[in-house]
Amino acid sequence: MTQTFDFYDQRANAAEAEADKSTLANVRERELRSARAWREMADRQLKIDAERVKADAERSARRAAEREALEAATPPRWDEPTH
Repeated sequence: MTQTFDFYDQRANAAEAEADKSTLANVRERELRSARAWREMADRQLKIDAERVKADAERSARRAAEREALEAATPPRWDEPTH
């Protein structure tokens, strides 16, 4: 199952809210640790998403260049009209 930035962000916000309303120090610390972990996961997901977009764009450009090179290297067929 793929998680999204929004999911991690919501979990971090929920943990922060629990820490804010906690009256016990150990519960507050636990929730703050949890919030930090969720924030790290959210940040990591943003980087992964950005890298995926960049890789997709590079892959698309490479495929287009390969397609153009193949079309340029392929001689016209005898049954195709020439321009």
